[in-house]
Amino acid sequence: MARRVAAVLLLLALGCLLGILLLCLGSGDARGPPGFKYGIVLDAGSSHTAMFIYKWPADKENDTGVVSEHSMCDVEGPGISSYSSNPPAAGKSLEHCLNQALRDVPKEKHAVTPLYLGATAGMRLLNIANFEASNAVLSAVTAMLKSYPFDFRGAKILSGEEEGVFGWVTANYLLENFIKRGWLGEWIQPKKKTLGAMDFGGASTQITFETRDTIEDPRNEVMLKLYGQPYKVYTHSFLCYGRDQVLKRLLSKLLQQAENYQATVSNPCWPTGYHKSLSLSSIYDSPCTEKERPSLPLNTFVAMAGTGNGSLCALHVSKLFNFTTCSFSRCSFDGIFQPEVSGNFIAFSAFFYTVDFIQTVMERPVHLPKDLKDAAETICATSWSELLQKAPKLEKRLSDYCATSMFVYLLTTRGYNFNNHSFPNIAFQKKAGETSIGWALGYMLNLTNMIPAEKPASHKSMLYNYWVILILLFVVTTLTALVTAVYLLRHSKSSAI
Repeated sequence: MARRVAAVLLLLALGCLLGILLLCLGSGDARGPPGFKYGIVLDAGSSHTAMFIYKWPADKENDTGVVSEHSMCDVEGPGISSYSSNPPAAGKSLEHCLNQALRDVPKEKHAVTPLYLGATAGMRLLNIANFEASNAVLSAVTAMLKSYPFDFRGAKILSGEEEGVFGWVTANYLLENFIKRGWLGEWIQPKKKTLGAMDFGGASTQITFETRDTIEDPRNEVMLKLYGQPYKVYTHSFLCYGRDQVLKRLLSKLLQQAENYQATVSNPCWPTGYHKSLSLSSIYDSPCTEKERPSLPLNTFVAMAGTGNGSLCALHVSKLFNFTTCSFSRCSFDGIFQPEVSGNFIAFSAFFYTVDFIQTVMERPVHLPKDLKDAAETICATSWSELLQKAPKLEKRLSDYCATSMFVYLLTTRGYNFNNHSFPNIAFQKKAGETSIGWALGYMLNLTNMIPAEKPASHKSMLYNYWVILILLFVVTTLTALVTAVYLLRHSKSSAI
């Protein structure tokens, strides 16, 4: 009799295990998996445009950390601000990537997939220099985006502060620093602090971080409420301090000190053996340099040759900053208030590419400010032929790494006031997981209201909790059946003896 009972219990245990397996394999819903939603953001930067397609489970729209990068596409050609004299070409340039979006997003999702275009510092500069041309370019890209079957929700020029804050939101969302689900489906407020975010684009650079200090200039303060938690965030965007504009401004400073434009002008930030003929129009075609424009015709060409002098390069780059004027208790540069940097930071865009060049091509570690300074001086001292040998695929930007490395060193140390203690807290990264860090994801999350101000109600995870409880009951039942069966079998054997 005991053997029969044990056999029945074993069968029950096997049945329970099979039930658990079916639960794990199934979705718990006869209708099958809920599917995905998609969103598209075009990041129209000063030097180029990138399209990001995001994807998330349709039943977890307001969860954190569930949105990921589905695919991306780099638009061929320069940024849309470069098409000021031919606006229709700005719209035309987007076609290739938009056609990719048609393929990457399932056809049945096209009509409900939001599509956004955000333009940054390049268009901010064009808007300053030529308001009509800026509007014409935006109109042209709007017409192109409207011609596709997506849910187009606008093309606009972001402010520098928006760019900074959305980059900060993206980084902290991806790293689940705001909120995350526990394994039972409950919401958990992480104990770790938020990360500061530093972006270095083609025409501007941004620094954004949470602070407890008083923000003395209200223009730099942003109050956010995300998932029920308040955040006081400091942010500032420095227009004309992006990589491309820094290089133009540096060339302008070098020409200013040149006594004779007919002679070859020395450039200590270019490697020895590198020389180039520059048109004045390529330097003074920007609001960042126009005030320094010489009286010579813009079609004048100037010969320039690299001398590879790191200390002299640092001297010229430092002249791009104003470290003396400050009407607040403390400033970064150019009279801009900044509280003391605190906590961990993530530095992306050209910050990442510059430090990655130092670490991979130059094979130099970057742990402390001195490492960055020494690496910059080493790049400056390396001849053009040596650099080409080290990184032939990077020839287009190779001559600029001396200046950009020196700029990143001066910006982070003298500008933002990172020191030996705080500098190691900067992580130079391009992605978090498989998703690119930048303002685009934060922008979409904000416009689609996918990050609620209030903490999500607990009932949103109730269905998930039910399945967890059922599985736990299955496990308890199975273990009880197994233990009882073993006991009965042993008892049966001992009785037989």
